[in-house]
Amino acid sequence: MNHKIIHTSASIFTPQKTHTPEEILAAGGAAAFGKKSGKSMDNLIEVLKKSPEPEPFTDAEWENSLQQLLDTKA
Repeated sequence: MNHKIIHTSASIFTPQKTHTPEEILAAGGAAAFGKKSGKSMDNLIEVLKKSPEPEPFTDAEWENSLQQLLDTKA
């Protein structure tokens, strides 16, 4: 079962094809499917190494986040 994904011009993400569990199992499981589709943990590690460092929250952002959590607690 494939779902139709609608992309807008404002999307910052590249479109990704979705695959059914049956397609993954037919390929021989998740690891085999990844190899056949050119994905691997080594590729992921390389991409993560090349990505920029995440920027930490500023003190104001941190306080705002904590306050939002406290405000929404039941």
